[in-house]
Amino acid sequence: MKTLFNYINGKWIPSETSRFLDVENPGTGDVLAQVPMSTDVDLTLAVDAARAAYDDWSRTPVSQRVQPLFRLATLLRDNAEAIARQISAEMGKSLPDAHAEVKRTVENCEVACGMPNMIQGDILPGVAEGIDGEVLSMPIGLFAAIVPFNFPSMVPFWFLPYAVASGNTFLLKCSEQTPITSQVQFDLIDRCGFPPGVVNLLNGDKSIASAICAHPEIDGVSFVGSSAVAKLVSEACAKSGKRCQAFGSAKNYLVVMPDAKMEPTVRNMLTSCLGCAGQRCMAASAIACIGDDVHDDVVEQLTEAARQTAVGYPLDPQHVNDDVVGPVISERARQRIESLIGIGVDEGAKLLLDGRGVQVDGHAGGHYVGPTLLGDVRPGMTVERTEIFGPVVVIMKFNSLDEAIEAINGHDYGNGASIYTQNGYWARKFKLETQAGMIGVNVGIPAPVAPLPFGGTKSSLYADVKAQSREVVNFFTEKKVITQRFFDE
Repeated sequence: MKTLFNYINGKWIPSETSRFLDVENPGTGDVLAQVPMSTDVDLTLAVDAARAAYDDWSRTPVSQRVQPLFRLATLLRDNAEAIARQISAEMGKSLPDAHAEVKRTVENCEVACGMPNMIQGDILPGVAEGIDGEVLSMPIGLFAAIVPFNFPSMVPFWFLPYAVASGNTFLLKCSEQTPITSQVQFDLIDRCGFPPGVVNLLNGDKSIASAICAHPEIDGVSFVGSSAVAKLVSEACAKSGKRCQAFGSAKNYLVVMPDAKMEPTVRNMLTSCLGCAGQRCMAASAIACIGDDVHDDVVEQLTEAARQTAVGYPLDPQHVNDDVVGPVISERARQRIESLIGIGVDEGAKLLLDGRGVQVDGHAGGHYVGPTLLGDVRPGMTVERTEIFGPVVVIMKFNSLDEAIEAINGHDYGNGASIYTQNGYWARKFKLETQAGMIGVNVGIPAPVAPLPFGGTKSSLYADVKAQSREVVNFFTEKKVITQRFFDE
């Protein structure tokens, strides 16, 4: 049995803990490794190493700080297949989805290589007689990220490359459910030439995450998870006086207008709703149909398309090139998803397609839920208010676009939303009036590419700075304003 290590001060070291969890392949039930539940002693070692490395690293010219990232981007690209397979093995998403995740990981690394441009300050000569004003973006210290299971490769790279390129040191607390991907990536990081202590990896569960939020020597925390926990993280960081950006839950709507091109729309909705078995914050899980005819067409065509979508183990040879619906992350997750389906039916939803009780031949130990569609759903029902985080889609009918926008804006979450239409007026109205951080037009997954900021609104984001791109540099730096004058000698 493989036991995972922490990466601290440029070395792989065992944890001080005596407590370990099994890392499970959710598609087979097989145990892949044991991950340590790191202790306060481990955290102290990591923080001390990062703090010791900060002074020299922060004074290293930015053109030199990005050199390891150039090497890392190349290594990530060269090892994309191995990383994607590892993601599929421990998280359960299809290989095409895993490759897409690795691609976005590389993109973020490449964007951060442009830090010499992103971190440039401003100067205003002549603010007064003989006096100039200058604004510098300065690094702050040690930042940590606490990341979820569903994107073990990409989400850390919303933060890691930008933090270190801007002159900070960094500590990653990976998910205890999908920690092996981070081990693979830190093997590559170890080859890139970062000075010891600049980048560190700590394994563990919520107890070490809480310790990170409370630690006085950590200057900022980036968190991705549920809104309930994001709120707690933001409160804990505020109490300990550190910066925080906490990304939470989502209930992303797809609005289908009467002029939508139905064939590509259904195909696009299917990918958005069922990709990664619905376990992504940008997954569409609520479809708003405008009018009776649109509703009937969507119900008929989407139900048939979802029924024909394969459910299976992503690494089976027959599925390696398919967008198969793989397993959900754990047996606990499967039970929760199936329970919510039952609640939806009890509250009056019509079960158009039932994915409960799915069995995959040869993988009885896996945790599978098939595509599930619930019709006759109304705003306010549990399945409409809750982020189910599985391949479960609720279908709703509205009389107008205004009604659909009202439902979206009335939701607690505001991560993403999309509209399917060829009408410029409707598209513009939706873009301007819908309260969500990321908007799509004829795009089912409106996740922005790495040069653009990622993040929602309302209870989907407890922060005022979003992830990735030039935007996140504002989180990792502080503005130093200089007013200067020199007298004639």
